Amino acid sequence: MLATLLRPDGGSARIFGHDVVREPHAVRQLIGVTGQYASVDEKVSGIENMIVFGRLLGLGHRAAKARGAELLEAFGLAEAAKRPVAKYSGGMRRRLDLASSLISQPPLIFLDEPTTGLDPRTRGQMWEVIRDLVGGGSTVLLTTQYLDEADQLAARIAVIDRGRVVAEGTADDLKASVGTAALQLRLSDPAQTGEALATVQAVLGIEATANPEASRLTAPMADPDRVTDLLVALRERGIRLAEVSVQKPTLDEVFLTLTGHGAEEGTDPGGPDPDPAHPGSPDAAPGHATASHPRPRAGRGPSRPDTTEESAA
Repeated sequence: MLATLLRPDGGSARIFGHDVVREPHAVRQLIGVTGQYASVDEKVSGIENMIVFGRLLGLGHRAAKARGAELLEAFGLAEAAKRPVAKYSGGMRRRLDLASSLISQPPLIFLDEPTTGLDPRTRGQMWEVIRDLVGGGSTVLLTTQYLDEADQLAARIAVIDRGRVVAEGTADDLKASVGTAALQLRLSDPAQTGEALATVQAVLGIEATANPEASRLTAPMADPDRVTDLLVALRERGIRLAEVSVQKPTLDEVFLTLTGHGAEEGTDPGGPDPDPAHPGSPDAAPGHATASHPRPRAGRGPSRPDTTEESAA
């Protein structure tokens, strides 16, 4: 809907002051959209794809070729510029697809699950590309089901479940909203599990839980400074530890707490399927995708006004 591909059934939304329903042409001049699936032509080369997109955006042939070559260089595709896209790897196609959406240098970029299906190394490369876009002054609105990706990239996160925003804030805000840090202990001797549970209860006043292996204990921790007291008590009772850590809740734990299910569990069985005509639109993402909104870093690139969203659809 924000990309003007679908009409909202209620509410309103503006992109840089332009209404997405009444001024769709103005909005489209300000945005770039990279769908969940690469939309490049596999029968021609990378640079030919870039020229085609440039020409569609009103550039002359020479300007389109120059801009295409510049972007291919920036995305590490210069050596493959004349190679047919059919011979590109999945990661190369995703980078080419993203590069083609930047020909007009849009101030706002929609990325719909840009790293889906990529191997860890290529995924990391895409993260760097996205960080560079934000560092250069663009605003990026990204949808993802990889919650660690949202944690790594987003300045603000909206958690969406079955089409509705159930929480919004920074990663730290969301983690703090579901509770305290978690204390994790791994015992050297599983036979001491019962005594260790009793010690945690006595020192911290909280109830720890043992995992099925019975050698690892987990307990909520409001005051990490109390860990020292617990370690002293365990040592006095002869309970040896193989590992101890205090960690913040993860975004996966946030999502589970807020929705009661994991981010990867399918869409709402009673809801509509994603629009087959626009499989790459941001609103076609599964209902429990996490939406993130990285913002430009201070001192790098021009500042951009925030995108406002008030759509109730």
